[in-house]
Amino acid sequence: MKILGNKKAVLPIAIAATLALGQQPASAQGLFDMLFGGGIRHNPQGEFPPPPKPRKIRPSVPAEEGGGARISSPTYNTYRADKLVRVDFKALLPAPQPATAQDAAFVPSVTSNSFRDAVAGLSDYELFAEPEIAKALVAYYSANPDFIWVSDNAPNSRAQDALRVLGEAASYGLTPGDYSVDVPAAASSATPEERTKELARFEMALSARVLRYAHDAQSGRVDPNRMTGYYDFPAKPFDLEGALNTLAHTQEVRTYLESRHPQNAEYQALRVELEALEASEENEIVVDPKLLLKPGESSPELPKLLTLISRNLDDEMGGNYGEVLARLGKSELYDPELVPVIKAVQQRAGMKGDGVIGPRTVASLAGTSKADKIEKVMVALEELRWMPSDLGSPRVFINQPAFTASYIDNGEEKLKTRAVIGRVTNQTAFFYNQIKQVDFHPYWGVPQSIIVNEMLPRLRSDPGYLDRAGYEVTDARGKRIPSSEVDWGAYGAKIPFSVRQQPSEANALGELKILFPNKHAIYMHDTPQKSFFARDMRALSHGCVRLQDPRGMAAAVLGTTVDDIAEKLKHGHSTENVTRVIPVYVAYFTAWPDMSGKIEYFDDVYDRDSKLMQALDATEAVRTPSS
Repeated sequence: MKILGNKKAVLPIAIAATLALGQQPASAQGLFDMLFGGGIRHNPQGEFPPPPKPRKIRPSVPAEEGGGARISSPTYNTYRADKLVRVDFKALLPAPQPATAQDAAFVPSVTSNSFRDAVAGLSDYELFAEPEIAKALVAYYSANPDFIWVSDNAPNSRAQDALRVLGEAASYGLTPGDYSVDVPAAASSATPEERTKELARFEMALSARVLRYAHDAQSGRVDPNRMTGYYDFPAKPFDLEGALNTLAHTQEVRTYLESRHPQNAEYQALRVELEALEASEENEIVVDPKLLLKPGESSPELPKLLTLISRNLDDEMGGNYGEVLARLGKSELYDPELVPVIKAVQQRAGMKGDGVIGPRTVASLAGTSKADKIEKVMVALEELRWMPSDLGSPRVFINQPAFTASYIDNGEEKLKTRAVIGRVTNQTAFFYNQIKQVDFHPYWGVPQSIIVNEMLPRLRSDPGYLDRAGYEVTDARGKRIPSSEVDWGAYGAKIPFSVRQQPSEANALGELKILFPNKHAIYMHDTPQKSFFARDMRALSHGCVRLQDPRGMAAAVLGTTVDDIAEKLKHGHSTENVTRVIPVYVAYFTAWPDMSGKIEYFDDVYDRDSKLMQALDATEAVRTPSS
């Protein structure tokens, strides 16, 4: 994809001060024990009754062939953009009339501004557009046979405003060539008939490209749901005919087109970052990406890192560490006085802040090139177009590459907690929804994929395991059945039983979960595996989002205190509905602004950015030959 840096205008933006914004087990047996525990230590609901004498339940239908059946995760598709179609202007052409001698001498007068005369010149015009835009053009002009962009034999002021906006597309991370239009020359030696044809074609081309721009600004250039099953976004309806009608009756063309873009501070901050990156120089300081430096050791790479830190000091960092950096900034010795500086930098980058300078610390300061940053910002701008223009307040925002979850209300980040997301083989989806309830001492309904892929191999040799480990098995009618009575070896990828883990200290969900119903069965929850939060790379779960501070998040969404949550937890299993509208974004941004507007960059843990760039390239390839 082409990255275009030339812009004709400086961004007219004022950003608010705050923004609304592993290790693999040695065996499948080890994985199972690590994930699900070996027994119940405490159960607020009472002990699981001992299983009766085994009595094998066999399936009433033949088992699937092969005992190694699995339920697969979503895959990534090679993105194929919709082909453009030639706009069929036949419906706009005047009906043929019997010829007369007087008609033969008639030459259309462009000064008459007759639209019906002008469209006669479209009969052999090859204009290509997206199918829905081609359809909207014909439908609109059939019902409204008049010019939008032409007055008095020339492009009007409305057209000039539209062309300027289209020419500034790069400032939004869009490709100006996607919206280019040939503009008729002001002075022309063309005959009146040729001038009429020229203006009619300009009219249709500009309408087509304005609609493309407005659609791209509102919904993005690619359909994320076609890229992979990990993306799940509702359609954002856009009335194309209505857009042309609005543009035909307003002089505020720029205001209308710019309003199609997301209207949130995060989008504006990313635009400012894009402009700053394109105007900046390439990093002239190159640090060894394999540097490993502990306090007391020396390296000629250290002054380079300290210079990069000094360049980006904000008021807080400058006040705390400015004097130390000024005094020791040229030192090759990793002096103990510099350890707090490095720890602060690490913590700001989402790391645990151990003071050891390693590849992740180097990458956070010097490891992202200008080109990489530009790509991350352009990807982030595209992804934001898939989401609501107004992100809402209050809201919960989970950024998977940052491994964090935040509760944001009235422009203030009231809570930010570390999070664990899905492993690369069990990726967390990218979607948004609305928080509905909090479950205290929850049951865990085991997903079919885990039953088939991870429980079933053990159950075939140890069918009573679930009985001993605190799980309930129910049939299709909801009748509870001892696990030991099921002939698990008779089933493949389709198991007609449900499995859930009882509330307990060993429960995979810990002491509470926060639900926002979705087809991916993803929610936020506690976990007994607290050690995971000490790691920097926290893509370690089956797909759900584990929180380091689940009580704090539960208190935030319920509008209460952590003490109240603790009291509720004393009373065993219960559920409380969230009565306010609180959207939750299970998002994936490798470039994202903090609450001050500064863009932070994160590793692309699922390699999704490159897949989105492939989709954008495919879209641009389809559009390139268009006229």
